[in-house]
Amino acid sequence: MRTYRPTTRVLTVLELLQSHGRMSGAELAQRLEVDGRTLRRYIVMLEELGIPITAERGRHGGYSLVAGFKLPPMIFNDDEALALSIGLLAARSLGLAEAAPAVASAQAKLERVMPPGLEKRVRAVHETVKLDFPRPNAPGSNEALAGLSGAAQMRLRVHMQYASATNELTERDFDPYALAYQNGSWYVLGMCHLRQDLRSFRLDRVLRVQILDKNFKRPDDFDAVAHLNFSIATMPRAFAIEVLLKSDLKTIKEEMFEWLGILEAGDDGVILYSQAGDLRWYARELARLPFPFEIRHPPELVTALQECAMHLLAMAQMPKLAQTTTVSPHKGS
Repeated sequence: MRTYRPTTRVLTVLELLQSHGRMSGAELAQRLEVDGRTLRRYIVMLEELGIPITAERGRHGGYSLVAGFKLPPMIFNDDEALALSIGLLAARSLGLAEAAPAVASAQAKLERVMPPGLEKRVRAVHETVKLDFPRPNAPGSNEALAGLSGAAQMRLRVHMQYASATNELTERDFDPYALAYQNGSWYVLGMCHLRQDLRSFRLDRVLRVQILDKNFKRPDDFDAVAHLNFSIATMPRAFAIEVLLKSDLKTIKEEMFEWLGILEAGDDGVILYSQAGDLRWYARELARLPFPFEIRHPPELVTALQECAMHLLAMAQMPKLAQTTTVSPHKGS
């Protein structure tokens, strides 16, 4: 089956019905390159959005918008316009392919339907507000994001080709529960049928997505961000880490990134369990914590922390001040 973008296809159905008045189901399905079952799902999605559609049953049946229906013009108040403007700015920094031209096009369309005063406010936001995001790991296109988000919404299994960090190619069936963005990368999270376990995958490493005609059930209490943090913190790496943090859990959570490790209450404080490939980086993360801690494992992390401390101490040493001599002016006779 082809990779497709459900949201785009749903809007295409609406555009076709607006421009043609009435179209048969077969013709609509052919235009969209989908089967009849998928087309009916798109029609239901439009009806759930409040678009009144007349469906004619039978061999020669078709679909049409209710007579006299027209989409209302877009009217935004100041707060809504500000929210849209900030959202468009953020889209430039979220690792989306071709984000800049898409944002410019969307902004131009919005400005055309806004009154002059509101248009000026929106343009002022784009010209003066800057958002500082981590440098994104941008995928080559938005197809994986669009396809997987659509499959997650409709609870449809996908077949996915994935390249690991070492360029190892794998194929797997996957139930996409949700997508999340963190620290410059997009992730999809869900049930991997190759590993028979919950997994997370970076979208910039997803090479191909095929939507399958098989539904799945997502757990009601699934928390995508919490699972992503757990997945990153427990990912197998060169060193297993155990650190005793001597503070209360509330303070620790306020000061520490969740993906830095898993926290567990202990007798003398909170135990931090984690994995790391670069102990110097991990030592720097520990050095910025404002409360005491004790490294229990590995001993190499103690050495890395000592080197970090010596480096900081050397940076903090004041240079020796050059001695200056005050010379009294010579008094003439």
